[in-house]
Amino acid sequence: MGAYILRRLLGLVPIILGISLLAFAVMNLAPGDFLTVLRMNPENSPETIEQMRASFGLDRPLYEQYFRWLFQLLRGNFGYSFTYRAPVSFLIKTRMFNTLLLSVTSMIVSWLFAIPIGVISAVKKYTFIDGLLTVFAFVGISAPAFFVALLLLYFIATTRFANLPIGGMTSIGFDWMTFPEKVVDLARHLVVPTIVLGFGGVAGLMRQMRGNLLEVLRQDYVTTARSKGLSEGKVIWKHAVRNAINPLITIFGFQLGGLLSGAALTETIISWPGMGQMMLEAVQRKDIYLAMGNMVMGAVLLILGNLIADVLLALSDPRIRYQ
Repeated sequence: MGAYILRRLLGLVPIILGISLLAFAVMNLAPGDFLTVLRMNPENSPETIEQMRASFGLDRPLYEQYFRWLFQLLRGNFGYSFTYRAPVSFLIKTRMFNTLLLSVTSMIVSWLFAIPIGVISAVKKYTFIDGLLTVFAFVGISAPAFFVALLLLYFIATTRFANLPIGGMTSIGFDWMTFPEKVVDLARHLVVPTIVLGFGGVAGLMRQMRGNLLEVLRQDYVTTARSKGLSEGKVIWKHAVRNAINPLITIFGFQLGGLLSGAALTETIISWPGMGQMMLEAVQRKDIYLAMGNMVMGAVLLILGNLIADVLLALSDPRIRYQ
C-alpha cells in the first residue's frame, strides 16, 4: 500500500504539468489580454499600458511567460494576480478556507442524509415511501443549483423564514462579536448555500445507494444470512450496506476533488467569498496566473481525492489490495 501511494503522489508531477500547460494555452487562445480593457479607457495613455505590460511580463513570448511561471511554481510561488495586485498564493489562502468550509459542510450533510434515505428506499421498494423518495430524487437531480438557490432566496426574502441571511458569509458587525456569536453567525449564513449544494448531492447519492443495495440484496450470501436466523436489521446494515457502499467511495473521491470548484455558481448567486467566484472573475478578466493557480490546486485535490477513495475502498473491502 505504501509503494502504491508513493507512485500515485509521484504521478502528480506530469499531470500538473499537463494541466498547467493546457490551461495556459486555452487562456491565451482568446484575443486580447488583461490590459485590453484598460487600453479602451482614454485616460490610460499608451505609454502607461506598455509600462504595465512590461511589469506584468506580458511583453515576453508566450513560451517564456509559461516557463517563468513554472519556475516560480517549483519554488512554491503561484505567480502574481493582475487584478488584485497580490501574490496568487496569498489570494488562494484567503479564499480557500471559505470554499472548503462551504463544500465540506454540504458534502457531510449530503452523505449523512443520502445513505439512510437510500437504504430506506431500497428496503421499502415499490411502496409509497419509495415512490415519494424517488420523486424527490428526480427533482433534486434535474433542478439546476442556481434555480434552487434563486427559489430558496425568494422564499426566505418574502417569508423571512427563521430570519436567515440571504447573502454573504458574515454579518456587518462580525468583527465585534464574541467567539460564540461568530460561530452562530457563520452557521446561520451557511444554511442557505449548504441546502442549495446538498439538495442535488442527496438526490444523486440516494439513487446510487438504492440501486447498489437492491443489487446486493439479491446476492446468495444475503439469502444465507437470512436463512441462519439473523435479524433483518443486521443483514441489511452489517452485511448488505457495507458492500453496497463500496461504489460510492469512488464518488466520494471525485467530490473531494471538486471541493474548490464545485460551489462556483452558488458562491456567485449567494455572494459567498470563495475560490469559485474568484476563479470566474480570473477567467473573465484573463488574469492568467490567478486562473492557473486555481486550476493547479483543483488538480491536486482531484488526484488526492481519488487516492483517498482508493485507500478507503481497500480498507472497507479486504478483498481489494494495491501493490
